Amino acid sequence: MSTHTSSFVEPSEIRARFSSFMSDMYQAEVPLYGDLLDLVAEVNKEVLAECPDVERHLQRTGEFERLSLERHGAIRVGTAAELATIRRLFAVMGMQPVGYYDLSPAGVPVHSTAFRAIHEKDLQTSPFRVFTSLLRLELVDDPALRKMASDILAKRNIFTARLIQLIEQHETEGGLDQADSNEFIQEALETFRWHKEATVTTAEYDLLHEQHRLIADVVAFKGPHINHLTPRTLDIDRIQAEMPKRGITPKAVVEGPPRRKCPILLRQTSFKALQEQVAFTDQANGSHTARFGEIEQRGAALTPKGRALYDQLLNETRVQLNAPPTEENAQHYIELLEQHFQTFPDSHAAMHDQQLAYFRYFVTRKGLDASAEKALPGSLNELIAEGCIDYEPLVYEDFLPVSAAGIFQSNLGDSAQAHYDASSSQAEFQNALGQPVMSELALYAETQQRSIDECLAILKA
Repeated sequence: MSTHTSSFVEPSEIRARFSSFMSDMYQAEVPLYGDLLDLVAEVNKEVLAECPDVERHLQRTGEFERLSLERHGAIRVGTAAELATIRRLFAVMGMQPVGYYDLSPAGVPVHSTAFRAIHEKDLQTSPFRVFTSLLRLELVDDPALRKMASDILAKRNIFTARLIQLIEQHETEGGLDQADSNEFIQEALETFRWHKEATVTTAEYDLLHEQHRLIADVVAFKGPHINHLTPRTLDIDRIQAEMPKRGITPKAVVEGPPRRKCPILLRQTSFKALQEQVAFTDQANGSHTARFGEIEQRGAALTPKGRALYDQLLNETRVQLNAPPTEENAQHYIELLEQHFQTFPDSHAAMHDQQLAYFRYFVTRKGLDASAEKALPGSLNELIAEGCIDYEPLVYEDFLPVSAAGIFQSNLGDSAQAHYDASSSQAEFQNALGQPVMSELALYAETQQRSIDECLAILKA
């Protein structure tokens, strides 16, 4: 057992290696994911060749090195105890719960958080994130079905005994050495592995499935199999257009903001969920549809003011459409979205001046020269105006509840539409989690302030 902190492996290194192993495992389970990675790599290469400014931006912010490594996964757990242990598992990899997402207003009976690194330096090492949802069984209106689901979940254990030992060792000693971290990664992978053997009979699966496909996905299996691993593209519209040419059927519309010169927040698309063979406990064979391929394009992280404007414009678009986006109205939806979002400034300078986005600041050559000559202007805005400090937007590291629900629903099928008369329950989620979730807006503000402080320290040195 480890006794010296000097022998502990950095959490970011464990996270990076776990992400790589997870990607290999998922590619073996879902070969189409490998095709998706090839397509994303090809499009990213094209964009970088065509747009030198994009490469300069990525090099300057440190995102270039992480681009090919970037992944987010999604899992769904069934009980508070599972969520609490998942939190402890991710803590070994330096991942904290950030944000609260209630998907029930969109007809998905879960609420969620995203586990990720929280400091910009750790994010540069590995930006691996896992969007983690907890089933809200209280939303199931059939008491008998609710009890059946609860009883089934109570019998399963989604963690190996050795994994629990290693988590406890990490908590007690403050870290894991190389051998123990290697073992931790292999044991943790078992939690996320696909098991074609269900834990229910055909009849039980049908009851769960009839209530909601996602409930069947959570309750009927041995563990929270990874539902998708999402690579990051630099041009999601090109990906959307290219998928059908390669025999991959994308969802009807790209979720999130419209195409812009200066991307904001998060845009996501996916291919339809796969039909996978399942063996039920009554010896019957069947199929289950849940796991799918997803692609994302990330843009600038927005301030509370910017996010309020985004939410307003998205809501106005959807109200005017007066229906969920589908294959039939997709083009109309895209046109409405672009029309409404003309109100949102599409330059980094305008977003900066109107305080709509968060930024990372850099000292320029001119700033260093002025510093040496003790000829610096006073305020940050004056330093920017004089060309002594420049800035680039902070990349959005998180998720959007409407988009997440849209991705879930498009892959669960129209029959999965449901309506829940439920209030948001962040307090209950945090109680199950075992700690409060962190505010993503506070984290962006802290990163921005650190970069300002670093610039001022350099200039005043």
